[in-house]
Amino acid sequence: MIEALKSDEIIEKVGGKFKLCALIQRRLQQLLDGARPLVERDGRTDLELVVEEILQDKITLEYVEDQETSEAAEPAASEALL
Repeated sequence: MIEALKSDEIIEKVGGKFKLCALIQRRLQQLLDGARPLVERDGRTDLELVVEEILQDKITLEYVEDQETSEAAEPAASEALL
């Protein structure tokens, strides 16, 4: 198990367990769809990469107004917020 997920630090950083799960899931999908990691892989799994990106503030949740729904959460890279 990834040690960072055992502490409350990452949960507080994102704003709650649900938001953390949503961010991890969406970023994992981006990686599976071919997005490039924002940290060095160094033999880590995709899940480990996503956790490290969160810990290094490389990705955050950003709420974007959408015509279909009132709010949609999308992970955004800190370098270029969408």
